[in-house]
Amino acid sequence: MYRTHTCGELRLADVSKKVTLAGWVQRIRRLGGMTFIDLRDRYGLTQLAIDEKTPEDIRLAAEQLGREFVLQVEGAVVERTSKNAKIPTGEVEISLSALRVLNAAETPPFTIEDESDGGEELRAKYRYLDLRRNPVKNALILRHRVAQEVRRYLDAQGFLEVETPFLIKSTPEGARDFVVPSRVHNGEFYALPQSPQTFKQLLMVAGYDRYFQLTRCFRDEDLRADRQPEFTQIDCEMAFVEREDILQTFGGMMQRLFRHVLSVEIDRIPRMTYADAMRDYGCDKPDVRFGMKIQELTRLVQGKNFSVFDSAAYVGGICAEGCAGYTRKQLDELTEWVKRPQIGAKGLAYIRLAADGAKSSIDKFYTPDELRQVADTLGAKPGDLILILAGAKNATLNALCELRLEMGNRLGLRRRGEFAPLWIVDFPLLDWDDEAQRFYAMHHPFTAPQPDDLPLFMKGDREDLKRVRANAYDFVMNGVELGGGSIRIFDAAIQQQMFAALGFTPEDAEYKFGFLTNAFKFGAPPHGGIAFGFDRLCAMFGGSDSIRDYIAFPKNNAGRDAMIDSPSRIDDVQLKELGIKF
Repeated sequence: MYRTHTCGELRLADVSKKVTLAGWVQRIRRLGGMTFIDLRDRYGLTQLAIDEKTPEDIRLAAEQLGREFVLQVEGAVVERTSKNAKIPTGEVEISLSALRVLNAAETPPFTIEDESDGGEELRAKYRYLDLRRNPVKNALILRHRVAQEVRRYLDAQGFLEVETPFLIKSTPEGARDFVVPSRVHNGEFYALPQSPQTFKQLLMVAGYDRYFQLTRCFRDEDLRADRQPEFTQIDCEMAFVEREDILQTFGGMMQRLFRHVLSVEIDRIPRMTYADAMRDYGCDKPDVRFGMKIQELTRLVQGKNFSVFDSAAYVGGICAEGCAGYTRKQLDELTEWVKRPQIGAKGLAYIRLAADGAKSSIDKFYTPDELRQVADTLGAKPGDLILILAGAKNATLNALCELRLEMGNRLGLRRRGEFAPLWIVDFPLLDWDDEAQRFYAMHHPFTAPQPDDLPLFMKGDREDLKRVRANAYDFVMNGVELGGGSIRIFDAAIQQQMFAALGFTPEDAEYKFGFLTNAFKFGAPPHGGIAFGFDRLCAMFGGSDSIRDYIAFPKNNAGRDAMIDSPSRIDDVQLKELGIKF
């Protein structure tokens, strides 16, 4: 056999054992007549010792070794004279009796250490080497542990894991599909699934009342740190349930994951309406680890001849506790920060509540009493700093959301290792697009209206439809949406009304979704579900803002795989077979 033990398991209790190890050379230290080699596998490091008593052939072979050579060694476990408390095997080493080079290695393009000297692009090109580093290895181990806990929990709850197809029909309603041309059916295309939504609903019709799948999904959309063109979902559906059943079941799953993976107890998961989240935090995925809520100031500050505020549809502010000492330079820098295109604010007003009174960038328009009213509205006290933005309502709320998060970062309020889960409920069912003059589904076309809002929905008037709430829910943590779902429409009349509200003709609806609506005619149960972003969940557990290190072979910001150079052109023969011309 190649090995009797791994490089991470030997301890003092193993002293005097004859062992065989195999792995990669992490580093070599030559100290006069002594040579020490750190041998690495995915389980850890073991030190190999070579001295004047070591057979000459081994000493000669050791002189030819380099980093990342693949070795098989034999020897006796001995106690180290100079112990290393930083690694689990640090009290022992192997006195070698045999050394075999299984494969030589070229010098790697970057050091394979926890803190590598390779940049992101270089490490992406040689991802198979980057995967040898402990941070990436530990991320994938964490991913494995989370996956196993998900499966254990859902299995115990009676869920059945069912695989759904990857080659499906394109239904362009939302993100763009990746499409796959058919060779057999020239001119026709498959699409890669953005989610298994319709299939899991069909499983409910089929009577599989508790389904789940850790599945790959594909979306052709712009990328960022928490997005990839292909990603993994914990996809789930349940029949004969209401919203409360879903929230209890999957709140329980999240509590189990935190308990078993991170040893963190999540006692309760509070709920917040979409309207409250937008009003107080400016977004539907608030970070509630800290306060600093947004307060609307529109009526309070308008009518004082300050044109910026008087002409704004919305004026809002936040209170940064203890920041009254910010200098003019710091405030100017913060003003430039909110004016960046990513934030989009036109400017920033401030009120510093200093010990000797309020000092403000707008004090020539407002009396001290009026500034005090603003401070009181925000709950500000001496020593605090008030930051105010104005403009169109949605854009200003979004900018205030980003400003709040930035101040949270600067003040150390967004602490890693602290978790604040939240269910967001009562989303709008539909989103009106003024440019397209049509409604879009906030979630997807199969999301049910809130039961209380069903009469408004069935009336079908535009203004009524804008007020209808969805029977939907998102699981949010620390400012990140980790999951979302809804109770589904299972009544044919309600589904037809939804298609009509979205502007589908009966022919469009039949062409795109007829297979589902026809299935509903044969007895669809009440059902609902949820999907969690598995990669985001792993990154959250690992304390990272990026999901890439939690995916074995991720794409870069341009959607490319730098290692295999994909996407790439295909040859003319393949194009001809597919009936594609450029």
